[in-house]
Amino acid sequence: MIAFLRGIVADFFPQRLILDVNGIGYEIVVPLSLFDQLNPVIGKEITIKTYLHIRENAQILYGFANEAEKGLFTLLIDRVSGIGPATAIAILGSLPVDRFKQAVVSGDVTSIARAKGVGKKTAERIILELKDKVGLAATWEAQALGSTSESVGDAELALLALGFKQAEARKAIAAHVKVNAQADTDELIRAALRILNS
Repeated sequence: MIAFLRGIVADFFPQRLILDVNGIGYEIVVPLSLFDQLNPVIGKEITIKTYLHIRENAQILYGFANEAEKGLFTLLIDRVSGIGPATAIAILGSLPVDRFKQAVVSGDVTSIARAKGVGKKTAERIILELKDKVGLAATWEAQALGSTSESVGDAELALLALGFKQAEARKAIAAHVKVNAQADTDELIRAALRILNS
């Protein structure tokens, strides 16, 4: 798995970026929102979070501006039936992570359905499966109300995307929050993984 790449922007197109990493050009599929966040200019060095998707006939590298986007992408393709990488990228391109979370919590089908390739029925399924099967809506609602931090919610999302159960992820994150209440998302994920894999 390629977790991230740091390199020079060699070229970019809508939803595609060529990153020169020590003389090797990586073609990366990205959401449209990445351009607003990273401002990729040819010749500029950037760091991009990545996810390598392997199929029978292709290996496609997907890129994200931050861990929250990557976590949401993996959550969608792993936990919501019928959602593939192209649809997940389209959703990320049309809705920032925070607005997507709000849409799930409030049951806002229309906002999610605006993404290319996502109709009303698919949007309803996304909301239903993330609320009922994964149970993330409660965490996102707590974030919106300020009763839990964004770092905690994003760390939980990342751990769920990695396949851990929500109860296990929450317990491991809570254990580290007791030690360092100001921990950022990356620190929480690393600490929780140490606990979960011990």
